Amino acid sequence: MPTTSATSNGPWDAKLQQFHGGQDWHMDNFIEDFSVTTNAFGMPESAKTAAVQAVSQGHHYPPADQEPARSSLAHFLWPADFEAEQGRLILGNGASELIDLIIRMAPAGTWKPGPFQTQYKEYERSARNNGFEMLAADSPDKANVCCLVNPCNPTGDYLELSEVKSWISNNVLPGGYVLIDESMQPWHSPEFRQHSLLSQHEYIRSLYREQGISVFIMHSWTKLWCCTGLRLGSVVCPTADHMRAIKKSQVPWSVNIVALAFLNAVVSDEKYLQKTWQMTPLWRQQSIDQLSARFPTWEFFGRSFLSWIWVDTKSEDVAERAIELARAAGVPVRSGRPGYNLPTFVRVAVRDPAKFSVLLGAWKLL
Repeated sequence: MPTTSATSNGPWDAKLQQFHGGQDWHMDNFIEDFSVTTNAFGMPESAKTAAVQAVSQGHHYPPADQEPARSSLAHFLWPADFEAEQGRLILGNGASELIDLIIRMAPAGTWKPGPFQTQYKEYERSARNNGFEMLAADSPDKANVCCLVNPCNPTGDYLELSEVKSWISNNVLPGGYVLIDESMQPWHSPEFRQHSLLSQHEYIRSLYREQGISVFIMHSWTKLWCCTGLRLGSVVCPTADHMRAIKKSQVPWSVNIVALAFLNAVVSDEKYLQKTWQMTPLWRQQSIDQLSARFPTWEFFGRSFLSWIWVDTKSEDVAERAIELARAAGVPVRSGRPGYNLPTFVRVAVRDPAKFSVLLGAWKLL
């Protein structure tokens, strides 16, 4: 099996693809993947069972209308009024497919990221591939297309609803598109919907009606429900017409029958979400406490509810050594160098304390 160094892009083609974590699980000594921001509890058993059973239907095409999974997700997003809003929702083969489809149909011109040090890079990759002029996050100019990851992966920054609306007002040109990635928002709490643009129907409609600004709410569901191999994403469009425009360009059956079965089942697993909301902040803080005790110069970033810790080791050499030791111990972490160009940083997923102890043990040699 080929090996990679801490600074290598591994299986990714550095000239053509955007680097991501999550490629080291095939190692012979693999124990746990700390390089991805998935849920520490793994795939929910009820949804896994539904997905396995769906394999027996693999000789059939998936439903072209994505039902009943799409309606089930709509009910999860808007328990009180899903029937009125679900016409704006469409599923995709991961959020990545939908990101690219939306940016392809967006108004040409300039592109701008959110206001943080860095953010998830697929939005920028798609914008570059589609010929947009890139503006810096701190540029005073408004852009035709803006993309905000909130909560921000990897930095852990987070804007409240009022701050998101202010950012949109200050950064998006009339007639523009704004993609708000809320993939990590459901970790917030049982009240996550109240803190999300999902609850802001009239605001989104008025913004489109009065300024022609189209707001798209993006979700990658592979993190919350730990199903990255299944590829599940969705977007809530500003109008049903926007949804239909995406559907027109989307290849048929892009979400396979196994992923649809998984999604249809997982949205009903309330116990899984309850333990996620209860334990993630506790395990996260325990991890920070142990790391800070051992490495007092390190700095830790991110909101308490998030499924990862963004760590500044203050040293490129220390960060690279930490990555090498973690991988050698079968508990890989995400380097801040590839993609983000922040070589003193590492991203560490929140995991069960027993598995975290393996990572901590590997770092005794730092």
